[in-house]
Amino acid sequence: MDLRKLKTLIDLVAESDIAELEVTEGESKVRIVKSSALPQNQMVMMQPQAIPQYHAAPAGAAAAPVAAAAPAAAAAPAEPTGHIVKSPMVGTFYRSSAPGAAAFVEVGAVVKEGDTLCIIEAMKLLNEIDADKSGTITQILVENGQPVEFGQPLFVIG
Repeated sequence: MDLRKLKTLIDLVAESDIAELEVTEGESKVRIVKSSALPQNQMVMMQPQAIPQYHAAPAGAAAAPVAAAAPAAAAAPAEPTGHIVKSPMVGTFYRSSAPGAAAFVEVGAVVKEGDTLCIIEAMKLLNEIDADKSGTITQILVENGQPVEFGQPLFVIG
């Protein structure tokens, strides 16, 4: 199937109320599923939790485990503040349209809703990820060329 036809089909699905489209042309078969069509109540996200560590201490040092736990709690990374743009799919994250090209956005860039933030390559298809909110990019949470998971935070818009 021609890439232009495929891009047109993807755009049609994205702009319509269709949740899924399957097209067979000759021996080629394409199935396009809109990521927002997944029921929200079926998505389960697990957050890693800190596991308390207990150390054997001499009988006279009963307060030692409490003192050891305090620095571990302080070392936990802070949650990013602002609107988080998450990956709608599993794939490879790219900040620009081609190797050596300028990145779509940098930290401090002002974006409008609908502006392209990055590309995620999935199954040899390049999917543009757009801003779903206007604002300023305060953090880029993924490195160029890094694999990403569904629901993984990519950007923070302040």
